[in-house]
Amino acid sequence: MTERVVATEAALDLIALLTDKHGPVMFHQSGGCCDGSSPMCYPEGDLLIGDQDIYLGEIGGAKFYIHKNQFEYWKHTQLIIDVVDGRGGMFSLEGVEGKRFLTRSRAFTAEENKELQNT
Repeated sequence: MTERVVATEAALDLIALLTDKHGPVMFHQSGGCCDGSSPMCYPEGDLLIGDQDIYLGEIGGAKFYIHKNQFEYWKHTQLIIDVVDGRGGMFSLEGVEGKRFLTRSRAFTAEENKELQNT
C-alpha cells in the first residue's frame, strides 16, 4: 500500500532519540513557517488536533498530521521526512539537538494516485 508519509533513516533515528527523551511524539505539518517545509515535532498530545487537520500516517511510531489547506497542495505527493543540521522551529523538540526535520516530497505515480483515491 502506498504511504502518504515516510521517513529517512536519519529521521527515524532522531524520532527514536526524541521518544527516549520525551516519551511518545507526534508531528504536524502546517503551511506556516518556512513555507511549510518544516514539520513540527511535539510530545504526543501537546498540540490539539482539530477538524482542519488530516491524519496521514505514522513515522517511527509517531502520528503525523497535516493541515487540510496544506494537504490540498501536497495531496499528489508523498511526504518524505528527513533531517538536516540546524535549528528547527522554536517549539519543535529537535531544535536543541542541533538538527531539524525537513519535508521533501516526490510526486505519486498515476497508479499510486488511483490507489489512494480508492482508500
